[in-house]
Amino acid sequence: MLAKHQKFPIGAGLLALLLVTPASGLDINKSVKIRDGAETGSQSSVNGSISVGSDATVNGSLETVNGTIRVEENSRIRDAETVNGSIRLGPGVTADDVNSVNGAIRLAENVTVGGEVSVVNGKITLDTGTTVARDVSNVNGEISLTAAEIGGSLSTVNGDVTLDEGSTLQGDLTVEKPGGWGWNDKHRRPRIIIGENSRVVGMIRLEREVRLYLHETADVGGVMGVMSIDDAERFSGRRP
Repeated sequence: MLAKHQKFPIGAGLLALLLVTPASGLDINKSVKIRDGAETGSQSSVNGSISVGSDATVNGSLETVNGTIRVEENSRIRDAETVNGSIRLGPGVTADDVNSVNGAIRLAENVTVGGEVSVVNGKITLDTGTTVARDVSNVNGEISLTAAEIGGSLSTVNGDVTLDEGSTLQGDLTVEKPGGWGWNDKHRRPRIIIGENSRVVGMIRLEREVRLYLHETADVGGVMGVMSIDDAERFSGRRP
């Protein structure tokens, strides 16, 4: 899990971008734009954004260091990776892995991710009908699901987590204990909300105290760690 080791899985292509020099011939300040309906291979930049139009096909990775990545509706890509920048996938987009270090990740309606979604510092949003086959993780930032599904596990350290409107997490939901100096149990407790008709098929594993809210229609495999299911606050209605 990303949060446990606090590492970003930088791919070989992105690592090469980090080491690139002007002598390489790459225009490091150029943004990349792929038009609607186009088909292309991998695309990369260093200090530029990458935008992909609708109904396009990218037979490779989208990689940038300092810039956003935006993919419009019904396009197909492989990996999307950035270090400092947000990633936004429009409705109906298909992707493999989606990774950032500092920046929000937003997956719109009916997005399909065949691998994982991870960020170190940033919010992760999964909208209605979106599925992620493997894990979703961050260290700092909210993770929010609305009628979405994660096939693997979900982990965070300091982030709030909300599963709402019938969302499903097939694996475990883990809130990890922060490492390093200066942390103590008096720090703010993350809010974990399992909303209406939502499910955690695995366990809720808590390595630190949280504010745990379970809707009266929610279904969880159990709560273990520093808290138990008896510590959860039950609620009805839209929000606790």
